[in-house]
Amino acid sequence: MKLSNVISLIICLAIPLLVGGVSGYLTVTGLNGWYTTLVKPSFNPPNFVFGPVWTTLYLLMGVSMYMIWIDRTNPLRGTAIIAYAVQLFLNFWWSLLFFQFQNLLAALGEIILMWFAIIFMIVTFRRIKPLAAYIQIPYLLWVSFATVLTASLWWLNK
Repeated sequence: MKLSNVISLIICLAIPLLVGGVSGYLTVTGLNGWYTTLVKPSFNPPNFVFGPVWTTLYLLMGVSMYMIWIDRTNPLRGTAIIAYAVQLFLNFWWSLLFFQFQNLLAALGEIILMWFAIIFMIVTFRRIKPLAAYIQIPYLLWVSFATVLTASLWWLNK
């Protein structure tokens, strides 16, 4: 593997991990305070599950982005990079809307937008590199679950 590819891989892995880390840092007070007071559905996972799951998903995002990044000849590459950036932007803001601003309804609307952005990203990635798309399926499934969880939290606490 060429040095430039190694550097690209490191950057592709670092970006989603950094986005998740900053988002987590900015929302930790809401997680440890306000969130503990919410009425939760029976299927709400314990808090210790979220860190490892999100770390794994962020790493998979980075690997997928790397696969797209190194394919410099595909005309869909620019669209795929934008799709990736949009879903990552929405991912970042969901945590702030939910934990920092404590706005469950806004977080629900935003996570629905994120779900559609992830679908678009997967479809676009698949047209470039199918494996890059397929390894995003766990992310889509987790965000689908998180959407149901967010809707349930909003409903139980409105």
